[in-house]
Amino acid sequence: MRLLLTGATGTLGRNLVRQLECEPDIQLFLPRRKELAEPESYVAEVRPDVVIHSAASGLRLPRPPFPEIAHFNVTMSLRLFDAGPEARFIFISSGLAYKPQGRPLTETDPLESLHPYGSTRAAGDLLLRAAALAAGRPLTVLRPFSFTGQDDGGGRLFPALLTAAARGEPFALTAGGQVRDFCAVQDVAQAVVAALRHKSKNPIEVFNVGSGISATIRETVEKVCQALGLVVDLRFGARPYFPQEPMHLVADTSKTRSELGWEAQTNLAYAVWQLARSQFAELNVRRPQ
Repeated sequence: MRLLLTGATGTLGRNLVRQLECEPDIQLFLPRRKELAEPESYVAEVRPDVVIHSAASGLRLPRPPFPEIAHFNVTMSLRLFDAGPEARFIFISSGLAYKPQGRPLTETDPLESLHPYGSTRAAGDLLLRAAALAAGRPLTVLRPFSFTGQDDGGGRLFPALLTAAARGEPFALTAGGQVRDFCAVQDVAQAVVAALRHKSKNPIEVFNVGSGISATIRETVEKVCQALGLVVDLRFGARPYFPQEPMHLVADTSKTRSELGWEAQTNLAYAVWQLARSQFAELNVRRPQ
Protein backbone atom coordinates (compact mmCIF):
# COMPACT_ATOMS: atom_id res chain seq x y z
CA MET A 1 0.00 0.00 0.00
CA ARG A 2 1.39 3.37 -1.06
CA LEU A 3 0.26 5.82 1.64
CA LEU A 4 0.66 9.58 1.52
CA LEU A 5 0.49 11.23 4.96
CA THR A 6 0.35 15.00 5.33
CA GLY A 7 1.13 16.80 8.58
CA ALA A 8 3.90 14.39 9.57
CA THR A 9 5.65 17.05 11.70
CA GLY A 10 2.55 17.82 13.81
CA THR A 11 1.59 16.28 17.13
CA LEU A 12 -0.72 13.66 15.63
CA GLY A 13 1.39 13.28 12.49
CA ARG A 14 4.56 12.30 14.37
CA ASN A 15 2.65 9.68 16.34
CA LEU A 16 1.05 8.39 13.15
CA VAL A 17 4.45 8.05 11.48
CA ARG A 18 5.73 5.92 14.38
CA GLN A 19 2.74 3.57 14.07
CA LEU A 20 2.59 3.41 10.28
CA GLU A 21 6.30 2.66 10.01
CA CYS A 22 5.58 -0.55 11.94
CA GLU A 23 3.03 -1.70 9.35
CA PRO A 24 4.92 -4.07 6.99
CA ASP A 25 2.64 -3.59 3.98
CA ILE A 26 2.80 0.23 3.92
CA GLN A 27 5.16 2.36 1.87
CA LEU A 28 5.00 5.80 3.47
CA PHE A 29 5.33 9.14 1.66
CA LEU A 30 5.63 12.34 3.74
CA PRO A 31 5.34 15.56 1.74
CA ARG A 32 6.82 18.75 3.09
CA ARG A 33 4.64 21.85 3.43
CA LYS A 34 6.11 23.45 0.29
CA GLU A 35 5.32 20.30 -1.71
CA LEU A 36 1.68 20.59 -0.66
CA ALA A 37 1.59 24.02 -2.30
CA GLU A 38 1.35 22.13 -5.60
CA PRO A 39 -0.38 18.89 -4.59
CA GLU A 40 -1.26 17.89 -8.16
CA SER A 41 2.36 17.35 -9.22
CA TYR A 42 3.34 15.63 -5.96
CA VAL A 43 0.38 13.22 -6.00
CA ALA A 44 0.95 12.44 -9.69
CA GLU A 45 4.54 11.48 -8.86
CA VAL A 46 3.74 9.40 -5.75
CA ARG A 47 0.55 7.70 -7.08
CA PRO A 48 -0.78 6.84 -3.58
CA ASP A 49 -3.39 4.19 -2.88
CA VAL A 50 -4.44 6.07 0.26
CA VAL A 51 -4.11 9.70 1.38
CA ILE A 52 -4.33 10.53 5.09
CA HIS A 53 -4.71 14.29 5.29
CA SER A 54 -3.66 15.31 8.80
CA ALA A 55 -1.98 18.63 8.00
CA ALA A 56 -3.77 21.71 9.29
CA SER A 57 -3.25 25.35 10.12
CA GLY A 58 -4.46 27.38 13.08
CA LEU A 59 -4.54 24.86 15.91
CA ARG A 60 -1.33 25.92 17.61
CA LEU A 61 -0.65 29.36 19.03
CA PRO A 62 0.19 31.90 17.80
CA ARG A 63 -2.29 31.42 14.96
CA PRO A 64 -1.61 32.70 11.43
CA PRO A 65 -4.01 35.27 9.91
CA PHE A 66 -7.46 33.81 9.32
CA PRO A 67 -7.30 33.93 5.47
CA GLU A 68 -4.14 31.82 5.62
CA ILE A 69 -5.84 29.29 7.94
CA ALA A 70 -8.88 29.10 5.66
CA HIS A 71 -6.78 28.71 2.51
CA PHE A 72 -4.78 25.82 3.88
CA ASN A 73 -7.57 24.00 5.75
CA VAL A 74 -10.18 24.34 2.99
CA THR A 75 -8.72 25.13 -0.43
CA MET A 76 -5.62 22.97 -0.10
CA SER A 77 -7.66 20.07 1.31
CA LEU A 78 -9.95 20.13 -1.75
CA ARG A 79 -7.01 20.39 -4.14
CA LEU A 80 -5.32 17.42 -2.49
CA PHE A 81 -8.56 15.42 -2.73
CA ASP A 82 -8.94 16.25 -6.43
CA ALA A 83 -5.28 15.53 -7.16
CA GLY A 84 -5.63 11.78 -6.55
CA PRO A 85 -9.02 10.62 -7.86
CA GLU A 86 -8.05 6.95 -7.57
CA ALA A 87 -6.89 7.16 -3.95
CA ARG A 88 -8.92 6.49 -0.85
CA PHE A 89 -9.04 9.69 1.20
CA ILE A 90 -8.94 9.87 5.02
CA PHE A 91 -9.50 13.36 6.39
CA ILE A 92 -8.59 14.33 9.95
CA SER A 93 -11.23 16.87 10.91
CA SER A 94 -11.85 18.05 14.50
CA GLY A 95 -14.36 17.93 17.33
CA LEU A 96 -14.12 21.73 17.26
CA ALA A 97 -16.10 21.65 14.00
CA TYR A 98 -19.34 20.79 15.83
CA LYS A 99 -22.07 23.14 16.97
CA PRO A 100 -21.99 22.89 20.80
CA GLN A 101 -24.89 20.92 22.25
CA GLY A 102 -24.02 20.83 25.97
CA ARG A 103 -23.80 17.01 25.84
CA PRO A 104 -21.58 14.35 24.23
CA LEU A 105 -21.59 14.94 20.48
CA THR A 106 -22.49 12.28 17.92
CA GLU A 107 -21.36 12.06 14.31
CA THR A 108 -24.81 13.20 13.11
CA ASP A 109 -24.78 16.45 15.11
CA PRO A 110 -24.51 19.63 13.00
CA LEU A 111 -21.21 21.28 12.21
CA GLU A 112 -21.18 24.95 13.15
CA SER A 113 -18.28 26.80 14.69
CA LEU A 114 -16.91 30.35 14.90
CA HIS A 115 -13.56 29.11 16.20
CA PRO A 116 -10.74 30.03 13.73
CA TYR A 117 -9.56 26.43 13.52
CA GLY A 118 -12.92 24.71 14.08
CA SER A 119 -14.78 26.74 11.46
CA THR A 120 -12.25 26.01 8.71
CA ARG A 121 -12.11 22.34 9.70
CA ALA A 122 -15.92 22.25 9.53
CA ALA A 123 -15.86 23.84 6.06
CA GLY A 124 -13.28 21.34 4.81
CA ASP A 125 -15.22 18.48 6.39
CA LEU A 126 -18.51 19.47 4.71
CA LEU A 127 -17.01 20.26 1.32
CA LEU A 128 -14.96 17.07 1.14
CA ARG A 129 -18.02 14.96 1.93
CA ALA A 130 -19.98 16.78 -0.77
CA ALA A 131 -17.11 16.32 -3.23
CA ALA A 132 -16.78 12.62 -2.39
CA LEU A 133 -20.50 12.09 -2.85
CA ALA A 134 -20.48 13.90 -6.20
CA ALA A 135 -17.45 11.93 -7.43
CA GLY A 136 -18.56 8.57 -6.00
CA ARG A 137 -15.28 8.25 -4.08
CA PRO A 138 -14.71 6.63 -0.70
CA LEU A 139 -14.01 9.07 2.12
CA THR A 140 -13.37 8.54 5.83
CA VAL A 141 -13.57 11.50 8.22
CA LEU A 142 -12.20 11.28 11.76
CA ARG A 143 -12.99 13.99 14.28
CA PRO A 144 -10.50 13.93 17.17
CA PHE A 145 -11.42 15.88 20.28
CA SER A 146 -8.82 17.20 22.77
CA PHE A 147 -5.58 15.25 22.93
CA THR A 148 -2.02 15.51 24.18
CA GLY A 149 1.07 13.40 24.69
CA GLN A 150 4.46 12.91 23.10
CA ASP A 151 5.40 15.62 20.55
CA ASP A 152 2.67 18.02 21.71
CA GLY A 153 3.70 21.67 21.61
CA GLY A 154 3.01 25.10 20.20
CA GLY A 155 1.49 26.75 23.27
CA ARG A 156 -1.19 24.10 23.80
CA LEU A 157 -2.45 23.40 27.33
CA PHE A 158 -0.14 20.69 28.64
CA PRO A 159 3.11 21.78 26.94
CA ALA A 160 2.44 25.27 28.32
CA LEU A 161 1.81 23.83 31.79
CA LEU A 162 5.08 21.87 31.71
CA THR A 163 6.98 24.91 30.40
CA ALA A 164 5.74 27.01 33.33
CA ALA A 165 6.72 24.26 35.78
CA ALA A 166 10.19 23.91 34.23
CA ARG A 167 10.76 27.67 34.50
CA GLY A 168 9.31 27.92 38.01
CA GLU A 169 6.75 30.44 36.80
CA PRO A 170 3.04 30.77 37.60
CA PHE A 171 0.73 29.26 35.02
CA ALA A 172 -2.13 31.56 34.04
CA LEU A 173 -5.37 29.83 33.01
CA THR A 174 -9.01 30.69 32.53
CA ALA A 175 -11.36 29.81 35.40
CA GLY A 176 -11.20 26.28 33.98
CA GLY A 177 -14.92 25.63 33.64
CA GLN A 178 -14.69 24.29 30.07
CA VAL A 179 -15.71 20.62 29.92
CA ARG A 180 -13.35 18.54 27.80
CA ASP A 181 -12.70 14.95 26.70
CA PHE A 182 -8.92 14.51 26.68
CA CYS A 183 -7.30 11.60 24.90
CA ALA A 184 -3.69 10.44 24.56
CA VAL A 185 -2.35 11.25 21.11
CA GLN A 186 -1.01 7.73 20.58
CA ASP A 187 -4.55 6.46 21.05
CA VAL A 188 -5.80 8.92 18.42
CA ALA A 189 -3.12 7.63 16.05
CA GLN A 190 -4.31 4.07 16.69
CA ALA A 191 -7.86 5.15 15.79
CA VAL A 192 -6.59 6.47 12.44
CA VAL A 193 -4.85 3.16 11.74
CA ALA A 194 -8.01 1.29 12.72
CA ALA A 195 -9.98 3.42 10.24
CA LEU A 196 -7.36 2.72 7.58
CA ARG A 197 -7.80 -1.04 8.07
CA HIS A 198 -11.59 -0.84 8.32
CA LYS A 199 -13.56 -2.35 5.43
CA SER A 200 -16.75 -0.33 5.26
CA LYS A 201 -19.82 -0.93 3.14
CA ASN A 202 -20.56 2.80 3.19
CA PRO A 203 -18.65 5.08 0.81
CA ILE A 204 -18.56 7.95 3.32
CA GLU A 205 -17.86 7.29 7.00
CA VAL A 206 -17.45 9.66 9.96
CA PHE A 207 -15.98 8.68 13.34
CA ASN A 208 -15.49 10.62 16.57
CA VAL A 209 -12.25 10.02 18.47
CA GLY A 210 -12.19 10.78 22.20
CA SER A 211 -11.57 9.22 25.59
CA GLY A 212 -15.17 9.13 26.74
CA ILE A 213 -14.08 10.77 30.01
CA SER A 214 -15.39 14.30 30.51
CA ALA A 215 -14.17 16.75 33.14
CA THR A 216 -13.58 20.46 33.48
CA ILE A 217 -10.20 21.89 32.53
CA ARG A 218 -9.63 22.75 36.17
CA GLU A 219 -10.35 19.19 37.36
CA THR A 220 -8.21 17.73 34.57
CA VAL A 221 -5.17 19.93 35.17
CA GLU A 222 -5.28 19.49 38.95
CA LYS A 223 -5.61 15.70 38.61
CA VAL A 224 -2.66 15.49 36.20
CA CYS A 225 -0.47 17.66 38.45
CA GLN A 226 -1.31 15.46 41.44
CA ALA A 227 -0.62 12.22 39.53
CA LEU A 228 2.76 13.46 38.29
CA GLY A 229 3.78 15.22 41.51
CA LEU A 230 4.13 18.34 39.38
CA VAL A 231 4.71 21.51 41.39
CA VAL A 232 3.36 24.59 39.61
CA ASP A 233 1.48 27.67 40.73
CA LEU A 234 -1.88 27.35 38.93
CA ARG A 235 -3.56 30.74 38.49
CA PHE A 236 -7.15 29.87 37.56
CA GLY A 237 -9.13 32.90 36.42
CA ALA A 238 -6.02 34.86 35.42
CA ARG A 239 -6.99 34.71 31.74
CA PRO A 240 -10.33 35.40 30.03
CA TYR A 241 -12.18 32.74 28.08
CA PHE A 242 -11.58 32.81 24.34
CA PRO A 243 -14.95 34.00 22.98
CA GLN A 244 -15.23 31.36 20.24
CA GLU A 245 -14.18 28.49 22.49
CA PRO A 246 -16.97 25.97 23.24
CA MET A 247 -17.68 25.43 26.92
CA HIS A 248 -18.66 21.80 26.41
CA LEU A 249 -16.67 19.65 23.97
CA VAL A 250 -17.05 15.92 24.60
CA ALA A 251 -17.28 13.02 22.14
CA ASP A 252 -19.80 10.24 21.98
CA THR A 253 -17.58 7.43 20.66
CA SER A 254 -20.20 4.67 20.52
CA LYS A 255 -19.93 4.34 16.73
CA THR A 256 -16.14 4.28 16.77
CA ARG A 257 -16.08 1.57 19.43
CA SER A 258 -18.67 -0.61 17.71
CA GLU A 259 -17.50 -0.26 14.09
CA LEU A 260 -13.74 0.22 14.40
CA GLY A 261 -13.26 -1.81 17.58
CA TRP A 262 -11.29 1.12 18.99
CA GLU A 263 -11.38 2.82 22.36
CA ALA A 264 -8.91 4.94 24.30
CA GLN A 265 -6.45 2.91 26.36
CA THR A 266 -4.00 5.39 27.83
CA ASN A 267 -4.36 7.29 31.08
CA LEU A 268 -4.15 11.05 30.37
CA ALA A 269 -1.62 11.58 33.16
CA TYR A 270 0.58 8.92 31.56
CA ALA A 271 0.37 10.72 28.22
CA VAL A 272 1.48 13.97 29.89
CA TRP A 273 4.27 12.06 31.63
CA GLN A 274 5.46 10.85 28.20
CA LEU A 275 5.47 14.44 26.99
CA ALA A 276 7.41 15.58 30.07
CA ARG A 277 9.94 12.76 29.76
CA SER A 278 10.66 13.58 26.09
CA GLN A 279 10.73 17.39 26.26
CA PHE A 280 11.06 18.42 29.93
CA ALA A 281 13.45 15.86 31.43
CA GLU A 282 14.62 18.40 34.00
CA LEU A 283 11.23 18.20 35.76
CA ASN A 284 11.78 14.59 36.87
CA VAL A 285 8.04 14.04 37.26
CA ARG A 286 6.58 10.93 38.86
CA ARG A 287 5.50 8.15 36.49
CA PRO A 288 1.76 7.49 36.94
CA GLN A 289 0.00 4.19 36.46
